Amino acid sequence: MRSKRAKSETQSTVELPKRSQTVTLIPPEGEPIPARVAEREKNALLVVVMVPTKPWSAAQLEALVLEFVSPRSRVRLRGTVTVQESDLLRFEDLHSIEVLQQREYVRIRSARPVLVVSGREHMQIRSYTVDLSGGGFLLAGPDTLKIGERIQFQLTVEPGGVPITGTGTVVRSDNQGRRAVCFEGISEGNQRRLIRFIFECQRAERRRGLELDDGHGG
Repeated sequence: MRSKRAKSETQSTVELPKRSQTVTLIPPEGEPIPARVAEREKNALLVVVMVPTKPWSAAQLEALVLEFVSPRSRVRLRGTVTVQESDLLRFEDLHSIEVLQQREYVRIRSARPVLVVSGREHMQIRSYTVDLSGGGFLLAGPDTLKIGERIQFQLTVEPGGVPITGTGTVVRSDNQGRRAVCFEGISEGNQRRLIRFIFECQRAERRRGLELDDGHGG
């Protein structure tokens, strides 16, 4: 299975978020920042920062990435950024640095141990998955993880086996305090191992279903 591929920065047509669409600002250091598109022009955006931030340095503005979700992909843009007001940024001369194809993955219910490393203090949290897919997992907790927070993870799918490692972002929570994590960085090898594990779980479920049917019919 092929991994996500980055499109060229020189592509002629740049996909932009819509007016009033929620986007994410990714600084070179620190947590992702929620924002919203106030105005959209041909190749420029006026973006409202939705949380208080410290004054932006020239280096931060130069490296700032704008990320948004389109119907079929997750797009990351970079350009010339200027501060209009304390909570208002203008992006010009935008170009795509990455287009991450959104794909549907089979999801299974499976409780597997996960070590989560969270925050600047690299706090280690032990939890377990509620369900799994090739693109992420639902964590049983903790409810202290914030939406938009980036984490590192070590997922153990087989007792005594080498953990599947990578990075992800907490994308949503439910009323039970569980956290959905979408993979951001995972190697092709680790993703193949995870998908293979999911496939084997599905096969085992089908076998059990057939055995039950045979037993009831006998």
